[in-house]
Amino acid sequence: MARKKDLQAVARRTDLARPIGVGVVVTAMLPLVILPLASIFIFGLSKGPVHFWEALVNPAALFSLKLSIMTSSVATACNVVFGIIAAYVLSKYEFPGDSSLTIIISLPTAIPTAVAGFALLLLWGRSGLLGQFLEHTDIQVMFTTSAIILANIFVTFPLAFGVIKPALDNLDTSYEDAAETIGATRWQTFRYVVLPSLRGAIITGALLTFARSIGEFGSTIMVSGNLAMKTQTAPLYIYTKFNEGDIEGANAIAAVLAIISFAIFSMIIVFRKRLGR
Repeated sequence: MARKKDLQAVARRTDLARPIGVGVVVTAMLPLVILPLASIFIFGLSKGPVHFWEALVNPAALFSLKLSIMTSSVATACNVVFGIIAAYVLSKYEFPGDSSLTIIISLPTAIPTAVAGFALLLLWGRSGLLGQFLEHTDIQVMFTTSAIILANIFVTFPLAFGVIKPALDNLDTSYEDAAETIGATRWQTFRYVVLPSLRGAIITGALLTFARSIGEFGSTIMVSGNLAMKTQTAPLYIYTKFNEGDIEGANAIAAVLAIISFAIFSMIIVFRKRLGR
C-alpha cells in the first residue's frame, strides 16, 4: 500500500514538472526566438500582402534568392560527397594522425565566418598564395559565383561529415561481413549495404548543410563583392537594403529565408520520426 502511494506521489510530481518545464522553455523562447521571427511576418504584412509581394518580386530580390539557392545546392552536393568519403575512411581505418584529421575537418565550425572569407581572399585573391598564379590569366575566383560556392563549402564543411560519421560508427558490421562472404567486392558492399543504411544521415546532413549555406553572410560578404544582380546573395541583399533604408525590401527576403529554414528543419524532424518508426 505504501509502495502504491509512493508511486502516485511520484506521478503527481511528474505531472506537475511537465507543465512547469514546458512553461519555462516557452517563456525563454518567446523573447529570444518566437517574437523576433514573428516580427518579420507582422512587419512584412503591416502594409498589406500586395506591398509585401511587390517587394518580393523585385528583380534584384529574385536574383539574390536564385543565387543563394544555386550556390547552396552546389556546396551541399560537394560537402555531402566529401562527408560520405571522409566518414567512411575515418570510421573504417585507423592510421597515424586520424584524430588530427578529424579535428581539422571539424575546425570550420569554430572559425568565425569573416575569418573564413578573409582566409579565402589570402588564398585566391590576386596576390594570394594560389591567386597570384592566375593573375595573368582570364581566370578569376574571387568576387564571382565561384567564390560564393567556395565560401559556402568552407563554412559548411563539417556538417554532413558530423552527421554521417556517427551513423557509420554505429552501423552493424554483420551485414558487411555477410556481403563479403558471398563474394561482394568492397565497392558493392559499400553501394548496396553501407550507403542505403546511411540514407537518413545523408539526407539530414544535406538538409543541415543547405540550411546553413543559404543563410551564410560573414564569409560571402568578404569574397563576393556584393554586386547587385551579379554576386549578391539573399543575406547580402537583406544587409544592403537595410543599410539603404529599404526595410520592406529587406524584410521580404528575410521572411522567405525564415520560411525556408523552418521548412528544412520540419523536414528533418518528420524524416527522423519516420525513420525511427
